[in-house]
Amino acid sequence: MSDATSTTHHDLSPEQQAREAELVHTVLDSFGSTTSPRLRELVQGVVTHLHAFLRDVRLTEEEWKQGIDFLTAVGHITDERRQEFILLSDTLGASMQTIAINNEAYADATEATVFGPFFVEDAPRIDLGGDIAGAASGQPCWVEGTVTDTDGNAVPGARIEVWEADEDGFYDVQYDDDRIAGRAHLFSDDEGRYHFWAITPTPYPIPHDGPVGRMLAATGRSPMRASHLHFMVTAEGRRTLVTHIFVRGDELLDKDSVFGVKESLVMDFVEQPAGTPTPDGRDLADTAWSRVRFDIVLAPDGV
Repeated sequence: MSDATSTTHHDLSPEQQAREAELVHTVLDSFGSTTSPRLRELVQGVVTHLHAFLRDVRLTEEEWKQGIDFLTAVGHITDERRQEFILLSDTLGASMQTIAINNEAYADATEATVFGPFFVEDAPRIDLGGDIAGAASGQPCWVEGTVTDTDGNAVPGARIEVWEADEDGFYDVQYDDDRIAGRAHLFSDDEGRYHFWAITPTPYPIPHDGPVGRMLAATGRSPMRASHLHFMVTAEGRRTLVTHIFVRGDELLDKDSVFGVKESLVMDFVEQPAGTPTPDGRDLADTAWSRVRFDIVLAPDGV
């Protein structure tokens, strides 16, 4: 919309339109001496779009105060274990839009999706075939695949970070006992292969006991996320991949609260009846399990 645009609810006089436009230009000019061209572009872009929003919806002073109170509450609930601003970004689609901008399609490289608020640095290392579950409850799931580049060459030694919620829908950091469960890292072998035990993903709600949850409730949206398993894959000379895989048949695939589902990331988690031999000979007694294959293709760095 242009500076002179009026809303359908208000017929603004030319004088009022000019007053508002003058303020926009004054604020933009205040950043004109910013020495970093990129910083100047960012702050002036924020000013332009923020003022356009304010003028478009004709924001009231009470609504402005409510918005400030909302952002303040988002900040107050954020700590080292909970990142409410990431939840806000996710539920507004801003995270996925940023990912789309910064991970342009390249050949058959695996698509990226949201990082989420529950990644933890220094997750324990497991060997190939190890189990990331720890104390996390859920049905065992065998995960296997390869890491290659877009030319089909194996990527050995790729670091694969994996993390997920337990069957009750909670990540380890959401508990108060400092457990480490449902997360680990491992490395692809000399032929780019990897395999490990996890738990079969199940749907769960994003934390909705805070301001973001209240926003979703007020707008009639569900906090539920489609079932998924997180991956972050890094390798020298390759673009870092942050993604997850989803369970085919999950009824939430088209209702994911953070807009993270992509068809290429929907996988077949194949149910295995109790007593079915496991790929590594693990004895699961009378427990049913599942298996999934996820072949990862990394784009070159810098594309």
